[in-house]
Amino acid sequence: MSTDTPPPAPAKQANNPLHGKTLEAIVTELADYYGWDGLGERIPVRCFTFEPSVGSSLKFLRKTPWARDKVEGLYLSMLREIRRSGR
Repeated sequence: MSTDTPPPAPAKQANNPLHGKTLEAIVTELADYYGWDGLGERIPVRCFTFEPSVGSSLKFLRKTPWARDKVEGLYLSMLREIRRSGR
């Protein structure tokens, strides 16, 4: 009988840019990159268009899965845009 343990499986999240990112960090990076106005144009929800703040956005996004999905999708799109432009 062999007592060797198999090698660990490759990390499933290794290529996921969202892995380890907090929602707060994502919203902050998006607001820094696009500005609140640009963010509100891309995802027209009240927390981005009327007196926007990270706090109000987090409160809304944590309760609203479809909006969180849109924010995560925009974040991935922003990362692709940054990679393409070489910033």
